[in-house]
Amino acid sequence: MQFIIMNYTPPADHPDADAVRAAADGELWGAYTRALIDAGIMVGGEALHPPHTATTIRMANGAREVQDGPYAATKEQLGGFYVIDVPDLDTALEWAARNPAATSGAVEVRPVIMRTP
Repeated sequence: MQFIIMNYTPPADHPDADAVRAAADGELWGAYTRALIDAGIMVGGEALHPPHTATTIRMANGAREVQDGPYAATKEQLGGFYVIDVPDLDTALEWAARNPAATSGAVEVRPVIMRTP
């Protein structure tokens, strides 16, 4: 069963933060990613550019409304994600608890809807 692990971190933890902190966090993220790969459960994942680079779009009365920046004003912001393939939710939660974002922000886990070809 596939799950997405979404990494929500405080704004100071994003790539444009202090270089020393970013380097330390990079080691944590690298170790976590290597652990997922070594366990044979990583399907994919990516880091995202900082939230200020986001563009939000909505359709209202047939017209596009475009807003620069993220839609939600929250304390934590989506910094990246992993897709893993594990037997069940309990295993996904065990891996999510090891995610570096779990100590400084939040980690959201959701099952992926698998489509048949």
